[in-house]
Amino acid sequence: MVGRSPAIQRSRGRQGRTTVADADYDVLILGAGSGGYACALRAAQLGLTVGLVEKAKVGGTCLHVGCIPTKALLHAAEVADSARESEQFGVRATLDGIDMTGVNSYKDGVVSRLFKGLTGLVKSRGITVVEGEGRLTGPKQVTVGDTTITGRHVVLASGSHARSLPGLEVDGERVLTSDHALRLDRVPRSVVVLGGGVIGCEFASVWRSFGAEVTIVEALPRLVAAEDEASSKALERAFRKRGIAFRTGTRFSSVEHTDDGVRVTVETEAGEQSTIEAELMLVAVGRGPVTEGLGYDEQGVAMERGFVLTDERCRTSAEGVYAVGDIVPGLQLAHRGFQQGIFVAEDIAGLDPRPVDETAIPRVTYSSPEVASVGLDERTAAERFGADGIETVTYDLGGNGKSQILKTQGFVKLVRRTDGPVVGIHLVGERVGELVGEAQLIYGWEGYPEDVAPLVHAHPTQNEALGEAHLALAGKPLHAHS
Repeated sequence: MVGRSPAIQRSRGRQGRTTVADADYDVLILGAGSGGYACALRAAQLGLTVGLVEKAKVGGTCLHVGCIPTKALLHAAEVADSARESEQFGVRATLDGIDMTGVNSYKDGVVSRLFKGLTGLVKSRGITVVEGEGRLTGPKQVTVGDTTITGRHVVLASGSHARSLPGLEVDGERVLTSDHALRLDRVPRSVVVLGGGVIGCEFASVWRSFGAEVTIVEALPRLVAAEDEASSKALERAFRKRGIAFRTGTRFSSVEHTDDGVRVTVETEAGEQSTIEAELMLVAVGRGPVTEGLGYDEQGVAMERGFVLTDERCRTSAEGVYAVGDIVPGLQLAHRGFQQGIFVAEDIAGLDPRPVDETAIPRVTYSSPEVASVGLDERTAAERFGADGIETVTYDLGGNGKSQILKTQGFVKLVRRTDGPVVGIHLVGERVGELVGEAQLIYGWEGYPEDVAPLVHAHPTQNEALGEAHLALAGKPLHAHS
């Protein structure tokens, strides 16, 4: 275990916890989002003294303006769809409308309860939270206002912000980012969503369920382009059926305000221009790292396009300085940050943990339907192992009893190395995000279809679809539908 400095030993001897005045920690963390607070909690659990610097609220983007509030909106949207479509289940219900004040109260209540629980947990672990904007001002020191804090190890976890495009002005009223969209007090009549990735598709799904007319504009050839092509096509079919319009292979050119909202000019790959009019435009073109002006590069931390470069053990080019979460190139997912934070705490404590496998990180788009995956898509697997070196199978949810009960369509697609382990699992359908945990275990286990096929899955559940897909890939399909 890492030893404590004399200053920390004296502080803990007097008060039982470190104070800012003593300001010398085993682990000093800049940023209290998913990666930062996970690192803090695990380090404290391992007996290390921890300083946690945060300019806003503990919990960061995920808790306050990301994962949690957006998924609360998505659940409200699901409830709206259930009421609107209740007759197909023999239930007579009507949807009288969307009360955004009530929706926001529900959403904010979820965030508030989780925030209260998290702050209580941080306090109970003896972690010192230093409020204010921190800046790396020395090899192992952070300055917050007039206070300089030092640590034997420093962890950079300053998170991300909603990006825009050059020349595109976000005013927060007609041209919004996801931060603004979460605070809307009304359901917009119509919206242009710029960006067909995870954030764009999730908000498009919410607003359509709430009754808005939605058009997605995506420069890449397909929606959720980071997913397997089959998953993208399935989502596009579902969105088309729901009345969500989308234009792929289409670039944003400009936006201007009109009397009723905005007029968005877009351009196809062939150079053809057209306009789309709507009440609002959501800019959902990804998230950028929060690193500018924080002193990282000045202290010898290698950077690239604003991101902090690390090795597989999350170590930066500056000795004793780690980086985790959205500021490190790769998937910008809260659970990636969690795991990296835990890894760094254990590494500092000398436990020699296994590095986080980026390919094993599960990915979920919580639209309706959901898209989930882990491992390699078919194209990447073919590039890596050769077209003749892989096998795939797609099990349609039409053969799954619970999916029929839920009236959802979709599939489970498996990619394996020929006569080898499963290297990719891709799912589309309502609630399939709940299946990706088992999918991750199969991928991480390097399981063969023949290993998974004998496992017993409860009936009727959607988890059975995973079992059925592996049965099919093992050469003994049961409830397979062509």
